[in-house]
Amino acid sequence: MESNSKILLPGGAGLVGQNLVVQLKDRGYKNITVIDKHHDNIQVLKQVHPDINVIEADLAESGSWESAFEAADMVVMLQAQIGAKETEPFIRNNITASRNVLDVIKRFKIEYLVHISSSVVESVADDEYTKTKKEQEQIVLDSGVPCSVLRPTLMFGWFDRKHLGWLSRFMKQIPIFPIPGNGRYMRQPLYVKDFCNVIVGCMERQPTGQIYNISGHQEIDYIDMIREIKRAVRSRTIILKIPYMLFYVLLKTWAIFDKNPPFTADQLSALIAEDEFEVIDWPEIFGAKSTPFADAVEETFNHPVYSQYELKF
Repeated sequence: MESNSKILLPGGAGLVGQNLVVQLKDRGYKNITVIDKHHDNIQVLKQVHPDINVIEADLAESGSWESAFEAADMVVMLQAQIGAKETEPFIRNNITASRNVLDVIKRFKIEYLVHISSSVVESVADDEYTKTKKEQEQIVLDSGVPCSVLRPTLMFGWFDRKHLGWLSRFMKQIPIFPIPGNGRYMRQPLYVKDFCNVIVGCMERQPTGQIYNISGHQEIDYIDMIREIKRAVRSRTIILKIPYMLFYVLLKTWAIFDKNPPFTADQLSALIAEDEFEVIDWPEIFGAKSTPFADAVEETFNHPVYSQYELKF
């Protein structure tokens, strides 16, 4: 892939897209176009990267955005619905939008696609996110487009509006931080900066028809993750364990008053699922560094530039 290669990032104003633009530019790639429908997050992207092309459009609907794919060399498909209370947004953003993007890729005969799937396709969880991500991945594999699939685990890093980013903001606002059950739920968190370097490595090497499980190389319990975040953000909150069912009821109650809650009961169920994901040697395969969790958390919340930005739900 040449430094002037035309790169398309549908769904690129979210967590992975914002970080991927940083890593691509650091590697010398400048001809980048992002297509996304989230107005507020697009504004963040434009503020941080005024030199890239950004199109505000809904990929679930046909439109002028399709012409941006003409003469593109590479597509990284990022659009995804992660959380919602209803089924329709998952169908619209994970299924319909993906079919539309694939149709445009085939129309313009784009030679390579990197699809960002999720480790949940191999999870024991059975929520709408899991079901539609499984279907989305299969649609990509059945499309006939030359591609590889990357399945990351739980990610965190700069611009994080959910997961660890939301937990850090919540921690700063309350005197007591609740932990469901005993908090000993093993996680394999993946630093999004590391994952974006995996994506760039995949773009440059262009393996075809491959599926890679990209897990964090360090296993850590949920409660220890929280303690590490508390240290990094210099919080004085008290970490308190509460019964799982009480935590579940509180989330259900919260969802009644918040149409787009940052943490849902389904995600709580996924948190305690006994998942252990395959760990492959992705640093060797893609030439990407694996950052220790404590170092990654410190950089996430204390970087002089990127830690100042926060995406919206």
